[in-house]
Amino acid sequence: MDALWVFLMLLVPLLLWTSSTFVFYFKKCFYVAYMMVLGAIAIPLSILKCGGRDVENMRVVRALVRHVKYFLGLRFDVSGLEHLQTEGPYVIISNHQSSLDVLGLMEVLPDRCTMIAKKELVYAGTVGIVSWLGGIVFINRNKTSDAKSVMADAAKTMLDDQIRLWVFPEGTRNQRGDLLPFKKGAFHLAVQAQAPIIPIVFSSYSNFYLRKEKLFNSGTIKLKILPKIETKGMTSDDVAGLSDKSYDLMRSVFLSISGFAPITQSNGPPSHH
Repeated sequence: MDALWVFLMLLVPLLLWTSSTFVFYFKKCFYVAYMMVLGAIAIPLSILKCGGRDVENMRVVRALVRHVKYFLGLRFDVSGLEHLQTEGPYVIISNHQSSLDVLGLMEVLPDRCTMIAKKELVYAGTVGIVSWLGGIVFINRNKTSDAKSVMADAAKTMLDDQIRLWVFPEGTRNQRGDLLPFKKGAFHLAVQAQAPIIPIVFSSYSNFYLRKEKLFNSGTIKLKILPKIETKGMTSDDVAGLSDKSYDLMRSVFLSISGFAPITQSNGPPSHH
């Protein structure tokens, strides 16, 4: 038995050194398992802090998760942090590439801010329980009517409880080197609450993390927080224009900070400089 352990202790570093596919699976498994462990720690701390479901529990999660990036060899280069110093409720929108986005989110998460997430997340073990304790608003992505009523409730909650909400308007993870068209929910939410929108753009992960190619190296992610977009006086008639404006702005920033040449929609994936 001892010989087996010695063999494994020698084999794992060797594979980490020589096989990028092994590194990919090792890091992915470590990330999921470690987040579950942190979730298990966060549950009792959150209950002690707030007694149950409360946006203030996101402070606990933020404190516990901030160091995870070091284990994965990731760094965040953040700019525009001052734009989050806005008083009162607002809606943050950002692009969505991978479950690793959570690390960037926790890097800049303002106080009294929680997320809108797919309802499947609640079943993700300890992470799901902590998500619920942190006040995350769950939506059923398959039912538009459900999503709309949840957004209406969320707008009321934002104003009543003075909270901020982080939304991924692409609606799903996307690693195609461009942004997917935005769903309108986040913009309806902001207009209903008459709250400003603060766009946050993550640079492309493609230079260090590629799911299909099983690549997960060390890397630096640029996180750019953009000035707020006001929605005061807007109605549901303005939602489409607001969504298009936000998309165009975020897309041009994404291509710029990712080092991609600007492209037209019809030209296929972006090219590296």
